[in-house]
Amino acid sequence: MYQVFTIDPGTAESVEQLGTKYKYWFKDPQGTHQLFKADSRGTGEDWAEKIACELAELLGVPHVHYELAFELNSERPGVICESCATGYTGLALGNQLLLSRDQAYPAGESNKYYRVRQHTVDAVAQVLNAIARPPDKWTRNMPSGLSSALDVFAGYVLLDAWIANQDRHHENWGALRMGTALYLAPSFDHGAALARNLLDAQRQDRLRTRDRTRQIPAYARRATSAFYRDFPSPKPMNTIEAWQAFAQRTSAGRRFWPERLRAVTRDVIKEVITKVPENRMTEVCRDFTLELLLENQRRILAGDSQ
Repeated sequence: MYQVFTIDPGTAESVEQLGTKYKYWFKDPQGTHQLFKADSRGTGEDWAEKIACELAELLGVPHVHYELAFELNSERPGVICESCATGYTGLALGNQLLLSRDQAYPAGESNKYYRVRQHTVDAVAQVLNAIARPPDKWTRNMPSGLSSALDVFAGYVLLDAWIANQDRHHENWGALRMGTALYLAPSFDHGAALARNLLDAQRQDRLRTRDRTRQIPAYARRATSAFYRDFPSPKPMNTIEAWQAFAQRTSAGRRFWPERLRAVTRDVIKEVITKVPENRMTEVCRDFTLELLLENQRRILAGDSQ
């Protein structure tokens, strides 16, 4: 069972303004700055973030490490993590990086994260080709042979396709800054993944129905990425199309990331899910999440984007 950490809101030092969720920075007993991010709406963002973290570890994708937590007194559930920018001079988000490449990029439009047609695979790839891969701290478990930021980022997009993460918008990836040098930041913020906001009745229906249009394979195909194939495209790609588009641009990423995914067995995935405490995931939620991951794994490895 995963450990669940107790957070005293009295230790809060500053509220995190980025995003829309209740979160704040605090210092743990060792003096490390940590972010508490609450699942204040009870939609499963906490367990989705933790499972995504553990699956990223299995793949070797550089990622921010999350632990389950709850807030003292309010007993509000959530997760905690250390800032990935600790030890660096800053974190430049994707919209800032894209703006530096193209002054017409809509980086500053308030609350515009999705349906940004300029957030194309080519534009992102150009940014990635101008920065270095993540620092060694984040790459110890990564497949060998991945030398560029684009090689590594392809793994982030494969992870998204596996966990049905539709939230890789231009403020959910970025680069660590050290002086004038830029390094791809580890993957972060996966709380919108794994269909965590479905109701159990909907999960149960999709597990049991004989109607193929409502079964998990049909549902999995609906996952939409935040990436566009090109600027004229009227709609974004689905998550597996996005993985395939990035994979076409990196032979190393196209080879090594699927190898890691293929090595993850059903039993290993089930164990990752089972270790979430029962008061955070119901049995039907566990069953649905397992089948969704297995379906997406099959589709990625089969090259099935439809």
